[in-house]
Amino acid sequence: MHRAKTAEEYVELIRQALIEVEELRASFEWDLDDMSRIPGFLDPLEQSLAGLLKKMEAGTYIWADGDLPFMPLVRRNSTKIPFADLLDTINETHLKGLDVEQAGS
Repeated sequence: MHRAKTAEEYVELIRQALIEVEELRASFEWDLDDMSRIPGFLDPLEQSLAGLLKKMEAGTYIWADGDLPFMPLVRRNSTKIPFADLLDTINETHLKGLDVEQAGS
């Protein structure tokens, strides 16, 4: 699976995911007369991504060995999230770190 190669690329992936959340929300708002039918996973997903971006920008982000908090939402709702692959890439980078080539390889 693809992973970000640099911290800058990782930040850009997170920013892109936030844009995708906004666009998905806008499409639901456009299509639905009843705003209460907007999927409940959008707000927590957006908050989690925004928090992740804030930590990356502040330099306080810590790479981890467990899934990002939004991944259970993504797995349960993957058919409703057109950018689930992007979220998987962000999570894979979180789990395994940046995809940097080792010297001499």
